[in-house]
Amino acid sequence: MLAVLGLDTDTERVYRAMLAHPDDGVTALSQRLALSEDALRGCLDRLSSLALIRPSGQAETAFRVLGPEQAMNLLLARQQADLAAHQERVEAARAAAAQLIAECSALRGPSVGFCAEQLTGAEEIRDRLARLAAGVQHEIMTFAPGGAHTESDLEASRGPNAALLERGVTMRTIYLDSVRNHQPTLHHVDWLHQHGGQVRTAPTLPIRMIIADRSQAVLPLDTEDAQVGAVVLTGQGITTALCELFENTWRTATPLGPAVTVERDDNGLTRQHREVLRMLAEGLTDQAIAKRLGVSSRTARRFAAELMDALEARSRFEAGVHAVQNGWLPSSRA
Repeated sequence: MLAVLGLDTDTERVYRAMLAHPDDGVTALSQRLALSEDALRGCLDRLSSLALIRPSGQAETAFRVLGPEQAMNLLLARQQADLAAHQERVEAARAAAAQLIAECSALRGPSVGFCAEQLTGAEEIRDRLARLAAGVQHEIMTFAPGGAHTESDLEASRGPNAALLERGVTMRTIYLDSVRNHQPTLHHVDWLHQHGGQVRTAPTLPIRMIIADRSQAVLPLDTEDAQVGAVVLTGQGITTALCELFENTWRTATPLGPAVTVERDDNGLTRQHREVLRMLAEGLTDQAIAKRLGVSSRTARRFAAELMDALEARSRFEAGVHAVQNGWLPSSRA
């Protein structure tokens, strides 16, 4: 019955028997359940590892059993933590796949169902994007990492964006959460909303990407410098995977608008805080964290210091341990 929560049949039987007969020791439980003492001790080890029992301190063979309501809440919390960790691994795998496609597609020749058009230099990229926009009929989906754009760049984009929106093209863009503190970007987003565009933000983004009509995707050749070159990918398999990456990110991203406030969880953490925690646990430097968040290194250090203070941690490693213990991060158990 409780297998979905991590208890096998014998371990569940032992747990139920200990609830019903709290004074039984190992020998009595073994006889009551017709289990060998070795098998019983294996079940007790499993229950102990799940924190459902602990020694009572009264006798070597006596145990204190966690009540059913607390036990089920604890097992459910573990399952949720494992699910969250699994989801993080899935999303990381998707991001890695998208980046691998971007970095390797220009190095391979055309194959069945796959085409890669390489673009070199900023001017060639701009010209190709202009032709791409002119041919769009239904939808443009964009990942826009790298932090806030300059006010002049935002203003320059309004003409092309207005032309697309007036034609009835759906425009969905995901920026980094850091742009919420950049007033020119907020003005630009307000303008987009007035013209029918949709904007959300995420703590981090896997790669810079533009997808047109779910059939063509533009990604940078060099993820460190988007001006070096780009590649235009076509082919159902590749574009379907990249569209799924966008949709998954869009579902968890937060709408950006003048009436939308930054959400905090029960611990007072924003999504940026949680992302910084995850990256600290991975051992990333302030510079690497800053780049992923689209903020300055000084801001990244401030985030880290705030989290370490909140967790009463003396080191970044200790902060990661405390975050897992407090339930701020999922455990890394497989």
